[in-house]
Amino acid sequence: MMSAMPSDKPQALQRAERLEHQVQVLKAVAHPVRLRIIAALCQADASVTDLAKGLDVPQPLISQQLRLLRMLKLVDAKRENGFAVYRLKEPHLRDLLRCIEGCGIGSRERSRKGADRT
Repeated sequence: MMSAMPSDKPQALQRAERLEHQVQVLKAVAHPVRLRIIAALCQADASVTDLAKGLDVPQPLISQQLRLLRMLKLVDAKRENGFAVYRLKEPHLRDLLRCIEGCGIGSRERSRKGADRT
């Protein structure tokens, strides 16, 4: 049986860690409230209060979801006038949201085209 070379293990471990992080990001984005928070933060930085009002979601739930997004290093906060203002830390989230929106639009267009043929 051939064993992996010692230099291969760190690279494989790095790849596994990267994939695990990608899984966690996708899980985070898959939650409806977190997705709405990310979409709002794509537009502008916001406080918990602003997000709660704008999304019509209870403030404790917004705080809970922001905590998870911060743990994943997807958002961060800065202090302004005594309040935490949240912003996207990971700029690629904008691209991910555009991709998700594009997939949804593409699916609807394909469905309509298929319906037109019948």
